[in-house]
Amino acid sequence: MDWSFLIKNKDSIHVTTDSRKVTPGSVFVALKGEHFDGNDFVEQARQDGAEYIICGENALAELQDLARAWRRELGLPILAITGTNGKTTTKELTAAVLSTKYNIYYTQGNLNNQIGVPLTLLNLTRAHEMAIVEMGASHPGDIKELVDIAEPNFGLITNVGKAHLQGFGSFEGVMRTKAELYDWLVNHEGIIFRNNDNPYLEQMTFDVLRNGQKAKIEPYHTGTMPEGTHLVGEYNAENVSAALRIGLYFGIPQEQALAAIRAYIPSNNRSQFMQTERNALVIDAYNANPTSMQAAINAFHGNCYILGAMRELGEYSHLEHQNIVNMLLERKAEKVLLVGEEYKETTAPYPIFDNVDALCEYLQYEPLTGQHILLKGSRSNQLEKVIPLL
Repeated sequence: MDWSFLIKNKDSIHVTTDSRKVTPGSVFVALKGEHFDGNDFVEQARQDGAEYIICGENALAELQDLARAWRRELGLPILAITGTNGKTTTKELTAAVLSTKYNIYYTQGNLNNQIGVPLTLLNLTRAHEMAIVEMGASHPGDIKELVDIAEPNFGLITNVGKAHLQGFGSFEGVMRTKAELYDWLVNHEGIIFRNNDNPYLEQMTFDVLRNGQKAKIEPYHTGTMPEGTHLVGEYNAENVSAALRIGLYFGIPQEQALAAIRAYIPSNNRSQFMQTERNALVIDAYNANPTSMQAAINAFHGNCYILGAMRELGEYSHLEHQNIVNMLLERKAEKVLLVGEEYKETTAPYPIFDNVDALCEYLQYEPLTGQHILLKGSRSNQLEKVIPLL
């Protein structure tokens, strides 16, 4: 569809999928979900002054098409970031660095899917000089769909690991899907930022090169965590190094970039440290998969673990949860509390709670005091509920 009638000569466009946020001159997209149907609010959106309404069975496809058209209209450079772990933290750190020199826009929160990416693009204005778009995936083809919408000029895969194995089918499926970003960049003369210490990323780059094509690679190394940041965990070193490398490419001196990283304060239960009246907490409970769980445990120097189950692992679930239990046993962990039925099929000698509410009830009668605690688990565990009790 030719969207020029809607985007021509405009500095910005207001697009919303929430009928309650329709304002005069905005675009309302009537998406249909499992528990809602935006088509029910089309007439209300029209009365509230929507300039244009996208509705019907093809609403999502039209939203994506509009986002692509707006992205082309603006023509600003776009950096796409994906990976199994660390993509949100890397996005936030890179945004902090680039913002010291450029007017940038970047993915807010976790809007990194087939709806979130187009909405991110549609929030761009002519005043922005760059954009960072986070891309998530849980099935083969997901990244290809997103890069076809965002058409990035630059790309970064933080790493690849065992996540969403139920959707990908295998670790090799994870690699192939994430490499769809490399595919796009190689075929469109884009630039790849790559951690040369990661053999999987090197292999993925090699696999996408065909017919004598060459990738434009800007390499970096994992490095070590700089002093003075608010990030918890040595595993964040590769996220910091990525942000520094991207900043350097765009003309930001390392000391200036480091100052921005040191000023960054993590939120959303990612790599956060919290000192309560009774305990010291390391909160990394926004998401979890076998790779990130093992990294968090290895980096933790405390004595108490509150771990939630890892979800969407399919046939690998039992094996990966047993591997976590084995790690805790090898570390001779002093205090371990596990949440999720997945742990019941392991050899864990620790208390296992069906859900976080059961754990909260337990902590009311058996409070923890004087502990250094790691909270880590998939978002669906809602481990943040226990924080007030710690």
